[in-house]
Amino acid sequence: MKTLKTRDIVALGFMTFALFLGAGNIIFPPIVGMAAGGNLLGAAIGFLLTGVGLPLLGVVALARVGGGLDTLTQPIGRIAGTALACAIYLTIGPLFATPRTATVSFEMGLAPFVGNTPVMLLVFTIAYFSLVMLLSLFPGKLMDNIGKLITPVLILALAILGGAAIFAPVGGYSTATADYSTQMAAFAQGFLQGYQTMDALASLVFGIVIVNAIKAAGVADRRLHTRYAIYAGLIAATGLGLVYVSLLYQGATSGTLAGNAATGVQILTAYVQHTFGSAGLYLLAAVILLACLTTGVGLVSACSAFFSDLTGFSYRGVVVALCIFSATVANQGLAQLIAVAVPVLVGIYPVAIALIALSLMHRWGQPSRVYIPVMLVALLFGLLDAAKALQWTTLVPEWLEHLPGAALGMGWVTPVAATLAIAACADWISARQQKPAKA
Repeated sequence: MKTLKTRDIVALGFMTFALFLGAGNIIFPPIVGMAAGGNLLGAAIGFLLTGVGLPLLGVVALARVGGGLDTLTQPIGRIAGTALACAIYLTIGPLFATPRTATVSFEMGLAPFVGNTPVMLLVFTIAYFSLVMLLSLFPGKLMDNIGKLITPVLILALAILGGAAIFAPVGGYSTATADYSTQMAAFAQGFLQGYQTMDALASLVFGIVIVNAIKAAGVADRRLHTRYAIYAGLIAATGLGLVYVSLLYQGATSGTLAGNAATGVQILTAYVQHTFGSAGLYLLAAVILLACLTTGVGLVSACSAFFSDLTGFSYRGVVVALCIFSATVANQGLAQLIAVAVPVLVGIYPVAIALIALSLMHRWGQPSRVYIPVMLVALLFGLLDAAKALQWTTLVPEWLEHLPGAALGMGWVTPVAATLAIAACADWISARQQKPAKA
């Protein structure tokens, strides 16, 4: 029976870490840290829950069912499951996350040297997605190309940047903004900002990439697929946690250096120039380009595999189409992509969190009795939060504002939890009634 050696498991973990570590993982922690200031602890815990905890649980959930989102969504029916899968793949794929890997890598990695102009962005996105396409065309080589070659260089660059943030801070904690005025408020904001990494959604996609990499290494035992995927998830979660903590702290202590910064891009650029001089821009460029490239490859590979199976088109044909489409969307610019993504993310995240939780909590008697009502309620409140984010106030009922946690953007939690309790009790009662009586 074929098994993975320790170095192969480490390479698999490195590959998983690199797949997750992309644009949002770099640009959002510093701005959260700066806004939290002295309330950094609450913000960090919230951010780590959605930025690390949920992705790890997503990888574990998919590993348990063999790595396929279609299997995970079976209890809600084929049509609803396919619709949800398409929404997730499009969100973390060609509509938002994949183009964002290009725009962030351009604005932080190349623009400081060549200027931030539409022409240079166009030239860069063509070159960037050409490389993404080349690496994505051979998914069986991802563990070797990313896990063994690219990620070690990325980790070395991150270690230098993260170590400097921890051991060479610019100053003391900045003053917390109004949204982060207390530890609890900071926790809620950190939790919501963790959505922007899109990693919980990505975990529902990368699970199949991880399992396919294990299969490509010659491992046929499904139990080993699950075990190795969980090992890879733990390695990736550890790496992401260290990156987030260092970047959150770096942002919280950079108030005197970049107090007027509106994005994490500005904070990081100011910090590396202050700490490393002009050479810091090259370090930052290496971190951003490598991080975004590996995530872009993972997203294109996963989305291409899904849409190839769904439509019947060849995998390589879908890779080419997604890269061309993503390059087109990327030329809308980073600010526009972030603004459009916010309502979509707050709408879809409650559904994704509910799906992950349900798959891990229990072996239900009849899963559809629990999954369908819980996920419908999660979808309803997610859509209401999306309408709120779009300022469509006429569509948001007033009573929604009185739910526990509504002011913090977490009003969906109580209705979903209540629906889960009721559905779980109904499922347990029905299962007991259907058991044959003992003679």
